[in-house]
Amino acid sequence: MSPVSLYLLKQSLGFLISATAVAFLWAPLLTKFLYKYKITRRGDYDFTLQGEKKHKAGTPIMGGLLVIVTVAVITILFNWDRSYTYVPIGVMGLSALLGAADDLLTIFGGERRLRSLKHRLNLIKVHKKWYMKFWHTFAIPWTAFREMVSIFGSKQERGIQVHEKLILQFIAGAITAWWVYVKLGENWHTLWIPFNGVITIGWWIIPIIIFFVMFTANAVNVADGLDGLAGGCLISAFAGLTIISWIEGRTAFMPLNATVVGALIAYTYFNIKPARFQMGDVGALGLGALLAINAIALNRTLLLLFFGFIFYIEIFSVIIQVLSRHLLGRRVFKMSPLHHHFEIKGWSEEKIVTRFWLIQAFVVTVGIWIALH
Repeated sequence: MSPVSLYLLKQSLGFLISATAVAFLWAPLLTKFLYKYKITRRGDYDFTLQGEKKHKAGTPIMGGLLVIVTVAVITILFNWDRSYTYVPIGVMGLSALLGAADDLLTIFGGERRLRSLKHRLNLIKVHKKWYMKFWHTFAIPWTAFREMVSIFGSKQERGIQVHEKLILQFIAGAITAWWVYVKLGENWHTLWIPFNGVITIGWWIIPIIIFFVMFTANAVNVADGLDGLAGGCLISAFAGLTIISWIEGRTAFMPLNATVVGALIAYTYFNIKPARFQMGDVGALGLGALLAINAIALNRTLLLLFFGFIFYIEIFSVIIQVLSRHLLGRRVFKMSPLHHHFEIKGWSEEKIVTRFWLIQAFVVTVGIWIALH
């Protein structure tokens, strides 16, 4: 092992240990804050709190702040690099801010009544004022887009809606694409292909980056439905990125990924059933976006298919279920995402989470093996 590699390994393990310790130290303060201001799950709007899950009412959400804040503070203080780490941390923060707004509005916000496409068309016909007719006509594409994507979201009328999330996530993805395409240079205008090197794709890398940032953030959010599930799978994913960063000699990204692993260890310790707090959108969206960005920044975008395996399986189960219900009129799964399907089949929460952890760890290992070829 070269002295540089050994130094990078020691440094990154130090970041991991420090992040774990820091997160453990301030976790009680976060828990107290969330309880004090009643940032908790409530049965009056959360349709998932049924049957055996009623006991989860009152559990604090936004526990993902433990990871987001820890990673942001440690990186800003000790691993800040304007060439590499500032955009991943900035986009993580932007995505986490979106998630935090959704979490808070879901709890404290009122129900939102959004006009349907049919309602707008009726208003165009009956409204007497020409400028209101113009306004409703102008709003038709936006309303149609909202109704089209709403089938993939929950039916609750609180918080930020699916179409609004997608627009803001698109902005986060566009920032990442700009950074990679303009700032990182021509070496990142390529797409790594397993066993085949790289192919130059030029500006086509931009839509690919935007897609993976948006898709991965939402995939992690969808998978965050059982105690410990998202946290444990994210540990494997970011550990895989840490190893790839070490192999590639990325002196900024290896400590960043190691820091995330350390903070996630502390979070998952408190999130294992019965959870002291849950991740919430603030953590799921922020860490999902960061997972995608860090893989893209290593020029190993397609490794996300392995490192994000469980998350992608979960979100694909939702897509398949929705399309099957609307196109074929029947369900493929008893309930989506996939972890709920197994719950209804009688699997315990602990059994589902543990098996998903093992599958995720194995597929990440396969991804690392592929990356070495």
